[in-house]
Amino acid sequence: MARSALRIDWQKTPLVPVVVQDAQTKEVLMLAYMNEEAFELTRETGYAHYYSRSRQRLWKKGESSGHVQEVVRMLLDCDADTLLLLVRQHGVACHTGRKSCFFTDIETAETTCEPEVDTAAAYGVIDTLYHTILERKNADPKSSYTAKLLQGKENSLLKKVVEEAGEFCFAVKDGDESEIVYEAADLAYHVLVALGKKEISPDRIRQELARRFGMSGIEEKNRRNDG
Repeated sequence: MARSALRIDWQKTPLVPVVVQDAQTKEVLMLAYMNEEAFELTRETGYAHYYSRSRQRLWKKGESSGHVQEVVRMLLDCDADTLLLLVRQHGVACHTGRKSCFFTDIETAETTCEPEVDTAAAYGVIDTLYHTILERKNADPKSSYTAKLLQGKENSLLKKVVEEAGEFCFAVKDGDESEIVYEAADLAYHVLVALGKKEISPDRIRQELARRFGMSGIEEKNRRNDG
């Protein structure tokens, strides 16, 4: 893409909202955010890059699913603090497997379309479960256990995490492999609910593990103590 004479004041607005629209159908696909690095990468590569507030890192749209966005045109609004991207969407835009992120009727709460792809296969079961947990935040706690945990007292949720951790430990001690797997899954679910309550993406856990990879346990412990 050619260099633009227009300038975004990144000091004033470090993160700018980006409305993403299908270049052909004009359907609004999603809303995301860009920092200066994501903006420049998008211009240099011709593919949409964003800054994730939940992951707290730069990401290329479709980096794990392959559902990339080829940028046709970038438009800046009159206040120079919001972008509109016209894109060729390869695959789907939404993590739910739908073409667009805008599919829920605000009056009826009904969905206007069904998923087009298997999200667990595209994004992995952990990310899919985490986003499903986030979607349950406003659900009826009488019909959703996840909603009950999220809308209830924080201490109740944390007690469940501790309880599941204890059951996992007892399963390990007993040496029952099937029970170990079952309790590990229970623990992972409740940890994800706790992360969801604080809106901390599991991607940040992956980032932290990647940071520690190759570092000895003693070195990591010493670094934490020094901090």
